[in-house]
Amino acid sequence: MTYASPPQRRALISGLRALADFLESNPDVPATEYTDVLVFPPPAPDAEKRRQIDVIASRIGSGTRTFSTYQHYQTSRRFGPVEYRAVAIPADENTEPSK
Repeated sequence: MTYASPPQRRALISGLRALADFLESNPDVPATEYTDVLVFPPPAPDAEKRRQIDVIASRIGSGTRTFSTYQHYQTSRRFGPVEYRAVAIPADENTEPSK
């Protein structure tokens, strides 16, 4: 996966606003209590993917943490019930961890 190009980013932002407007205008349409926007660094060695998460963390003013048994490295920022989360998944994700 790669990051959105400027036109794709504009389309995403427009779509998110349209969704918010639609849900606000249609209170009978069910909505979830929360949602996540997930961002994954482009394919690269694990160290580079982690570096990308560090850069994102500095841009969103958040810390980083290693999460899950599979050592996903992530940062996030909440906007009420909406979370922006960037995650680096190690290349060996599907390898069972040592015990």
